[in-house]
Amino acid sequence: MIRTFERDGIRFRYPATWTVESVDDDPDGSGWTISVQSPATAFVLVSLRPDADNPADLADQVLHTLEAEYKELDAVNSVVGFAGLPSIGHDVDFLTLDTAVTCWTRCVQTPAGPLVVLCQASERDRVIDEPVLQAICASFEIDEE
Repeated sequence: MIRTFERDGIRFRYPATWTVESVDDDPDGSGWTISVQSPATAFVLVSLRPDADNPADLADQVLHTLEAEYKELDAVNSVVGFAGLPSIGHDVDFLTLDTAVTCWTRCVQTPAGPLVVLCQASERDRVIDEPVLQAICASFEIDEE
């Protein structure tokens, strides 16, 4: 079974076995964040950031936050299509508690403001969860207006 998240013209589908961990609204009501968690360690974090200047700045902010948390981090710039739009982000690998972690970020401009999508899976769960994360990303739709 599949569930759908939809807000501010942004839609994506995720497995019903995954749970929405949090939905946080910005105090000013303009932005929001949702985290969808697998039964294991993988998750996708989606955040609308109308306060960000543009997707490139947002991608850099996310990378700097990861670099501050994880000292042994490798990142490669990524400029690819996402939901039919140009995106900028990073493909990232790092270690945490002796576990290899893979994550990727994609930032796009939407009519509601810059959007960041961060997907993450540990090496232990990567074989099962990475294809699911890729399917979630492939399901994204962003309204033009």
